Amino acid sequence: MIRTLIVDDSATMRGLIAATLRRDPEIEIVGEAADPLEARAAIKAVNPDVITLDVEMPNMNGLEFLEKLMRLRPMPVIMVSTLTSRGAEATLTALELGAFDCICKPSTGGLDAFEGLAEKVKAAAKARVRATRFTPAVAKSLAPPNYAPNGRLLAIGSSTGGVEALITIVSQLPANCPPTLITQHMPAAFTKSFAERLNRLSAAEVCEASPGAPVGVGRVYLAPGGANHLQLQGGAGALRCRVAEGELTNGHRPSVDVLFESVAKIAGAQALGVILTGMGRDGAKGLSSMRQAGARTLGQDEASSVVYGMPKAAFEIGAVERQLSLEKMAAEILKLTNLNHGDI
Repeated sequence: MIRTLIVDDSATMRGLIAATLRRDPEIEIVGEAADPLEARAAIKAVNPDVITLDVEMPNMNGLEFLEKLMRLRPMPVIMVSTLTSRGAEATLTALELGAFDCICKPSTGGLDAFEGLAEKVKAAAKARVRATRFTPAVAKSLAPPNYAPNGRLLAIGSSTGGVEALITIVSQLPANCPPTLITQHMPAAFTKSFAERLNRLSAAEVCEASPGAPVGVGRVYLAPGGANHLQLQGGAGALRCRVAEGELTNGHRPSVDVLFESVAKIAGAQALGVILTGMGRDGAKGLSSMRQAGARTLGQDEASSVVYGMPKAAFEIGAVERQLSLEKMAAEILKLTNLNHGDI
């Protein structure tokens, strides 16, 4: 049984979360708390495996509490956020602080109000959680002085744990980074805020992808969450983003597989595919297609992944050429996309 503590100042919301989780026989609700002070006492009393935590609460907001928790007694935390821009920013900070994942508060109640929460709780219970001392990321390019893009397009896929991973990598890219497309599994309300945050932290130009946006050196595009997939389209010298509706793929939209398959088809050997931390298998098949088309492929290693799901699935089918720790990933990306590096 996965012992779960619910922390939310709304009794109604606590009730909805509890009702949702009690439907899963593998989850046990061991306590509820209305604010961080109650939560602190409850953690000592019931020693939960996983916590669901509201972002905004009285006495101490969820971010302050999370920062202390991840520093002093790290454990898996799933943030419960509002669908506001303020809620999105706070949730992104929480994910940087070490929260496992997030879920949006529903606009209405009902049995499906928190669909998917039980699966997140079960995955969180198995995740690697490390003590963190939060220091805001800053743009610090790892590119050597003679870095010049060699024409390779960079495609990245990530899910759970991807916020930290993408911030680590994108903040180290230079202003003339390779053309980059990213699919990160994330609620639609958060992707624009996340793209803006990445843009502030990077020397490159980062934005949420839009239909027809030109793909070129120094541009990084993040797939918008919601009903659309991000794909590469066009030909040599005229590559563009395709953002269009599509069916769920591997349970996701946007899907990493959809992005990678389009890159394999359009860019072929002139691409580099990177698969990062995340639950499930999304991206494995697409990365395999990229490698078969002659692209270089990298995967995040088990030790540095919050959830070694997507990278593992890709590695097991031979889609990953090399596995690397997160701290070494940006340097390897720049090496493989540098015209002036001999070993490519």
